[in-house]
Amino acid sequence: MADWIIGVIEGYGYWGLVGLMVLENIFPPIPSELIMPFAGFAAAHGELSLIGVLLAGTTGSLLGTLPWYTAGRMVTSARLKEWANGNGRWLSVSSDDVDRAEQWFQRRGTRAVLFGRMVPTVRTLISVPAGLVAMPLPRFLFWSALGSLVWVGVLTAIGYLLQEQYDRVHDWLNPVATAVVVVIVGVYLYRVATFERR
Repeated sequence: MADWIIGVIEGYGYWGLVGLMVLENIFPPIPSELIMPFAGFAAAHGELSLIGVLLAGTTGSLLGTLPWYTAGRMVTSARLKEWANGNGRWLSVSSDDVDRAEQWFQRRGTRAVLFGRMVPTVRTLISVPAGLVAMPLPRFLFWSALGSLVWVGVLTAIGYLLQEQYDRVHDWLNPVATAVVVVIVGVYLYRVATFERR
């Protein structure tokens, strides 16, 4: 995958970077931890500008959040409660859980979006509850853009500084992303197993 990512950035420049970051947000197995450090490496060698890399990476990241946000808007909380009443165990939520989650997100949604955009795997998932609770699109885009810029900036800076060793970023962050997925799956399985008692 690394060779393909490098080829896209080398062949299409900023537009390739935007496209890769859109895909990374829609399809999480394409890792920003490889995309942005290589773009930082390219900027260090004068092939791309640092500002251009930051803008392209953030723009792609932001565009990639919209399908998931839209999916959340289309589901609606009323439909989710209906699903929960009929398939609560497998969704691992009850209609009361949906109400509580909505109330929590209404209070802390901006911070959840901001910091969620900086966490592997959660970066993609955080857009769904934002759409579900109908967070206003301008507010969602603002906080998503800010969180994405920080994430993109950190990865770009690491690639810029590490240069030829930019691929070490992925080696370091990959276990973190795996741990996040394991925790999410573990919590889901626990909730399914204890659903009736809860």
